[in-house]
Amino acid sequence: MEKETIAAISTGMTNSGIGIVRISGPEALGVAERVYKGRDNIKDADSHTIHYGHITDGQETIDETLVMVMRAPRTFTGEDTVEINCHGGVYVLNRVLETVLKNGARAAEPGEFTKRAFLNGKLDLSQAEAVIDVINSENEYALQSSVSQLKGNIKNKINDIRNKIIYHTAFIESALDDPEHYSLDGYGEELLLVVEEIISDLQELIRSSESGRVMKEGINTVIVGKPNAGKSSLLNVLSGYERAIVTDIEGTTRDILEEQIRLGDLSLNVIDTAGIRSTEDAVEKIGVDRAREYAEKADLILYVADASRALDENDEEILELIRDKKTVILLNKSDLDTVITPEQMKEIAGEIPVISASAKEEQGIRELEETVKGMFLEGSISFNDQVYITNARQKNALISALESMKKVTESIGSGMPEDFYSIDLMDAYDTLGSITGETAGEDLVNEIFSKFCMGK
Repeated sequence: MEKETIAAISTGMTNSGIGIVRISGPEALGVAERVYKGRDNIKDADSHTIHYGHITDGQETIDETLVMVMRAPRTFTGEDTVEINCHGGVYVLNRVLETVLKNGARAAEPGEFTKRAFLNGKLDLSQAEAVIDVINSENEYALQSSVSQLKGNIKNKINDIRNKIIYHTAFIESALDDPEHYSLDGYGEELLLVVEEIISDLQELIRSSESGRVMKEGINTVIVGKPNAGKSSLLNVLSGYERAIVTDIEGTTRDILEEQIRLGDLSLNVIDTAGIRSTEDAVEKIGVDRAREYAEKADLILYVADASRALDENDEEILELIRDKKTVILLNKSDLDTVITPEQMKEIAGEIPVISASAKEEQGIRELEETVKGMFLEGSISFNDQVYITNARQKNALISALESMKKVTESIGSGMPEDFYSIDLMDAYDTLGSITGETAGEDLVNEIFSKFCMGK
């Protein structure tokens, strides 16, 4: 059955200078020809050419346009594709789309263009998922890791591992079928070396998922400290505007304030909490209890200590709270007369990094950025040769494949027959194939593309 020709608005549904209506499928050029009026014949146009004219609905002119013609297979979807570039008003775009649908196209489902690219072999499943991540990226690391995945870095790594697995699986099967020509004597030792190498590769990919999560989702960060230590001032500096009320009155912040901010190339999901202290105020006490709860769950704690005041029992409680947590201590108000130095705080804090800072003067932010980057993204970041797993589905598949490969080592170590190796090798092979889509079922594929927005 021939595929239907589909169409959708591919740009955002807000008024803008330019908007695009995309058409893809066997009748894309025919549909475009019926709605386009200009000097050129769209159906006869060469691939990758642009044509000036107007979009018309019968005798009514809807908009001035530039129509881009792209012929299969050199298109995103692998099908004949036409993109109508018109003015970006929401009403105009909808009128153009309505006219296209009246002339032979069907409204595309969410993600259907990318799904067709996958089904036509233009993208594998990991690259298709990267399309969403590029669109949703909110910092430079998220963007670059998504672009790296879109370029095929994950696909290439997974295919390298799968090729090793299938080579040795095929050899075992051949030897079992034709023992006169293929010998398995001593093969277990040779296979073990390969399997251990694959296990190492899988473990490295799984480890990368923590950095990948940080890149994609941001670092869940909680600001803690005593009242009036400068927590809200720090939040305002990080967010770039007056997000929190700042006064000299202790306990001003009672409720939880949340803000997503960019710290250099990283994203922080920041929560500013009530100052931690013993209090009889019922409302403030609720805020303090919440501060402790959020700190327990945080990826990162920013402990704001006041350098102009001596440490007391409240600071001791905070130091106990942050033990064994990823924490940076910001010794704030360093622009004032200080009673505690960074060196003294380091003696108390042990291994926890201490930064001399002033939220008022915006000092220490650059050092904070470098410290946080070092804590969550170990080593230098390169998107040319390093692969970062940012997708929970892919991580789970890697974990499952790793378990299968570990079973192979156990079978070899216990002297099991070679056909036992083959079963677990093929399990790992198929599981890894679900990452690229080669062994993904229809339900999984449909679920992934249902998450796409319209027009993509």
